[in-house]
Amino acid sequence: MEKSKWYEIPVGVGAALALGWILVGNTAAQAPVDPSNFVGGEPIRETADDAATSRLRFAAGVRSNWHHHSGGQLLMILEGRAVTQVRGEELKEMHPGEPWWTDPGVQHWHGAHPEEDAYQLTITVGTTTWMEAVGDDLYQSTPARN
Repeated sequence: MEKSKWYEIPVGVGAALALGWILVGNTAAQAPVDPSNFVGGEPIRETADDAATSRLRFAAGVRSNWHHHSGGQLLMILEGRAVTQVRGEELKEMHPGEPWWTDPGVQHWHGAHPEEDAYQLTITVGTTTWMEAVGDDLYQSTPARN
Protein backbone atom coordinates (compact mmCIF):
# COMPACT_ATOMS: atom_id res chain seq x y z
CA MET A 1 0.00 0.00 0.00
CA GLU A 2 1.28 3.48 -0.82
CA LYS A 3 2.39 5.53 2.16
CA SER A 4 0.53 8.51 0.66
CA LYS A 5 -2.75 6.74 1.51
CA TRP A 6 -2.38 7.83 5.15
CA TYR A 7 -6.14 8.36 5.53
CA GLU A 8 -6.96 4.72 4.87
CA ILE A 9 -6.83 2.11 7.60
CA PRO A 10 -6.70 -1.58 6.90
CA VAL A 11 -10.02 -3.33 7.17
CA GLY A 12 -9.71 -5.72 10.02
CA VAL A 13 -10.44 -6.63 13.55
CA GLY A 14 -7.67 -4.46 14.99
CA ALA A 15 -9.15 -1.20 13.69
CA ALA A 16 -12.66 -2.16 14.78
CA LEU A 17 -11.46 -3.11 18.27
CA ALA A 18 -9.46 0.10 18.63
CA LEU A 19 -12.42 2.28 17.70
CA GLY A 20 -14.73 0.21 19.88
CA TRP A 21 -12.35 0.70 22.79
CA ILE A 22 -12.67 4.47 22.42
CA LEU A 23 -16.44 4.43 21.92
CA VAL A 24 -17.13 2.22 24.91
CA GLY A 25 -14.21 3.26 27.07
CA ASN A 26 -11.21 1.31 28.21
CA THR A 27 -12.73 -0.27 31.33
CA ALA A 28 -12.87 -3.65 29.55
CA ALA A 29 -9.05 -3.64 29.37
CA GLN A 30 -9.01 -4.10 33.14
CA ALA A 31 -11.20 -7.23 33.10
CA PRO A 32 -10.24 -10.74 32.00
CA VAL A 33 -11.48 -11.98 28.64
CA ASP A 34 -14.60 -14.16 28.93
CA PRO A 35 -13.82 -17.27 26.83
CA SER A 36 -17.55 -17.94 26.29
CA ASN A 37 -17.64 -14.88 23.99
CA PHE A 38 -15.13 -16.32 21.51
CA VAL A 39 -14.91 -19.37 19.24
CA GLY A 40 -11.67 -21.20 18.47
CA GLY A 41 -9.69 -19.82 21.41
CA GLU A 42 -9.27 -16.65 23.40
CA PRO A 43 -7.66 -13.41 22.26
CA ILE A 44 -4.74 -12.24 24.34
CA ARG A 45 -5.39 -8.83 25.89
CA GLU A 46 -2.30 -6.65 25.91
CA THR A 47 -1.90 -3.45 27.87
CA ALA A 48 -0.99 -0.30 25.99
CA ASP A 49 0.77 2.04 28.39
CA ASP A 50 2.00 4.16 25.47
CA ALA A 51 -1.47 4.67 23.93
CA ALA A 52 -3.64 7.65 24.83
CA THR A 53 -7.30 8.08 23.98
CA SER A 54 -9.23 11.32 23.96
CA ARG A 55 -12.38 12.98 22.68
CA LEU A 56 -11.77 16.51 21.46
CA ARG A 57 -14.34 19.18 20.58
CA PHE A 58 -12.94 21.63 18.05
CA ALA A 59 -14.96 24.83 17.52
CA ALA A 60 -15.09 26.10 13.93
CA GLY A 61 -11.71 27.67 13.19
CA VAL A 62 -9.73 25.62 15.75
CA ARG A 63 -6.93 23.37 14.53
CA SER A 64 -3.76 21.79 15.85
CA ASN A 65 -0.23 22.83 15.03
CA TRP A 66 1.82 20.61 12.75
CA HIS A 67 2.93 17.54 14.70
CA HIS A 68 3.81 13.85 14.47
CA HIS A 69 3.50 10.80 16.72
CA SER A 70 6.21 8.25 17.38
CA GLY A 71 3.71 5.37 17.13
CA GLY A 72 1.05 6.83 14.83
CA GLN A 73 -2.47 8.15 15.34
CA LEU A 74 -5.99 6.94 14.57
CA LEU A 75 -8.71 9.60 14.35
CA MET A 76 -12.42 9.59 13.61
CA ILE A 77 -14.98 12.38 13.48
CA LEU A 78 -18.20 11.72 15.39
CA GLU A 79 -20.00 14.99 14.64
CA GLY A 80 -19.48 17.90 12.29
CA ARG A 81 -16.77 18.36 9.67
CA ALA A 82 -13.02 18.32 10.08
CA VAL A 83 -10.00 19.07 7.94
CA THR A 84 -6.62 17.39 8.03
CA GLN A 85 -3.42 17.38 6.04
CA VAL A 86 -0.17 15.48 5.76
CA ARG A 87 2.76 17.78 5.03
CA GLY A 88 3.24 18.07 1.27
CA GLU A 89 -0.19 16.62 0.42
CA GLU A 90 -3.56 18.20 -0.23
CA LEU A 91 -5.95 19.32 2.49
CA LYS A 92 -8.69 16.71 3.16
CA GLU A 93 -12.21 17.16 4.52
CA MET A 94 -13.43 14.46 6.90
CA HIS A 95 -17.00 13.59 7.97
CA PRO A 96 -18.47 11.41 10.76
CA GLY A 97 -17.66 7.71 10.52
CA GLU A 98 -14.56 8.17 8.35
CA PRO A 99 -11.55 6.98 10.36
CA TRP A 100 -8.07 7.79 9.18
CA TRP A 101 -4.65 6.61 10.21
CA THR A 102 -1.43 8.61 10.22
CA ASP A 103 1.75 6.50 10.23
CA PRO A 104 4.48 7.00 12.87
CA GLY A 105 6.63 10.05 12.21
CA VAL A 106 4.33 11.52 9.52
CA GLN A 107 3.93 15.28 9.98
CA HIS A 108 0.28 16.35 9.91
CA TRP A 109 -2.35 18.58 11.48
CA HIS A 110 -6.13 18.38 11.99
CA GLY A 111 -9.02 20.41 13.31
CA ALA A 112 -12.53 21.66 12.73
CA HIS A 113 -13.68 22.90 9.36
CA PRO A 114 -13.48 26.72 9.22
CA GLU A 115 -17.31 26.89 9.11
CA GLU A 116 -18.34 23.97 11.36
CA ASP A 117 -17.45 22.44 14.73
CA ALA A 118 -16.03 18.90 14.90
CA TYR A 119 -16.09 16.24 17.62
CA GLN A 120 -13.12 13.90 17.24
CA LEU A 121 -12.08 10.56 18.74
CA THR A 122 -8.34 10.00 18.95
CA ILE A 123 -5.97 7.12 19.69
CA THR A 124 -2.37 8.30 19.84
CA VAL A 125 0.50 5.86 20.29
CA GLY A 126 3.84 6.99 21.70
CA THR A 127 5.00 10.56 22.08
CA THR A 128 3.81 13.62 20.16
CA THR A 129 6.29 16.12 18.75
CA TRP A 130 4.74 19.57 18.25
CA MET A 131 5.89 21.99 15.55
CA GLU A 132 4.80 25.31 14.02
CA ALA A 133 1.26 26.66 13.74
CA VAL A 134 -0.85 26.12 10.63
CA GLY A 135 -1.41 29.46 8.91
CA ASP A 136 -4.83 30.83 7.96
CA ASP A 137 -4.02 30.71 4.23
CA LEU A 138 -3.43 26.94 4.34
CA TYR A 139 -6.26 26.23 6.79
CA GLN A 140 -8.84 28.16 4.77
CA SER A 141 -7.92 26.64 1.39
CA THR A 142 -10.48 24.37 -0.31
CA PRO A 143 -10.24 20.78 0.98
CA ALA A 144 -10.59 17.68 -1.19
CA ARG A 145 -13.10 14.91 -0.46
CA ASN A 146 -12.16 11.24 -0.63
